[in-house]
Amino acid sequence: MTETETGAATRLEEVMSRIRAAEAEAGRPTGSVTLVAVGKTHGPDVVEPVIQAGQRTFGENRVQESQGKWPDLKQRYHDIELHLIGPLQTNKVKEAVALFDVIETVDRDKLARALAREMAEQGRRLRLLVQVNTGAEPQKAGVLPEETADFVARCRDEHGLEIEGLMCIPPLDEPPAPHFALLAKIGRELGLKTLSMGMSADYEIAIAHGATHVRVGSAIFGARDTPA
Repeated sequence: MTETETGAATRLEEVMSRIRAAEAEAGRPTGSVTLVAVGKTHGPDVVEPVIQAGQRTFGENRVQESQGKWPDLKQRYHDIELHLIGPLQTNKVKEAVALFDVIETVDRDKLARALAREMAEQGRRLRLLVQVNTGAEPQKAGVLPEETADFVARCRDEHGLEIEGLMCIPPLDEPPAPHFALLAKIGRELGLKTLSMGMSADYEIAIAHGATHVRVGSAIFGARDTPA
């Protein structure tokens, strides 16, 4: 086993310790936050030691990369839960529904329709989150905050989808806390309990603002193997 592989398992333990400390600091029950370990660009040889160390929830940004990594791992570790945390194009919906358990980036009606149709076709019911563009960044995917309630309603009423929660990626050049607070506020207003927010640099802040899922990659796996 290489240093990269063993190091990832060690860093996993460190991240989990910090998550538990952040839960306690926020007055939240131990285990109320789920770690989504983001293994994008890292191969099975790096990811598997983290699985063997006990981690079962993982996130990936790209469907095509995930198809080359996860089918074999999921066959060998049946309790893996795989989240898609990157943008999903409608021409990849069939593959995404077959492989992933959670889609965190539902953000438009065309995608919602495609997901509903494909889940019915495959007989699978994935857990779904709506991505909210809290910073209203034109280059970033996600529903605008003021449009989220209407979009969630359409997902339920027109497309027959169950929306479990919300996800956001704050702007890189702004403090994340106001964005986490905004997502939590929208979630409360809509009665959605799942909040996926916070990454390697700010997951403890996200936990303080009510995150139920934090997406941590580099703090566990180190630098990316290739540009993403």
